[in-house]
Amino acid sequence: KSTDTAPELAVRRLLHSLGYRFRLHRADIPGKPDIVFPTSKRVILVHGCFWHQHSCKLGRIPKGNQGYWVPKLLRNVQRDKDVRRQLRGLGWQALAVWECQVKEPGLASRLRRFLE
Repeated sequence: KSTDTAPELAVRRLLHSLGYRFRLHRADIPGKPDIVFPTSKRVILVHGCFWHQHSCKLGRIPKGNQGYWVPKLLRNVQRDKDVRRQLRGLGWQALAVWECQVKEPGLASRLRRFLE
């Protein structure tokens, strides 16, 4: 399940409370970004720390069955880089919000700075 995750819903609620309106998961944009602002050509990618290998404690690779997990998680990281490159090439600006950052108090101002 890649849509409507708890971190994504939290970011969407925060954006909505700040007065922003947006589109979700547009399939015509590379990577099908979580939150899309079409008029300003900006997208927000809400990443789970484990699945996208953030450098926080939630992003650790499991100790068991590393032959499965390491290649799988590295493919996710490479796909993220490719999607960011494609978005830049098409003139889109992207902001990644990590799962561990969702509850941080400065997130609202960070989002506002990115969108204005």
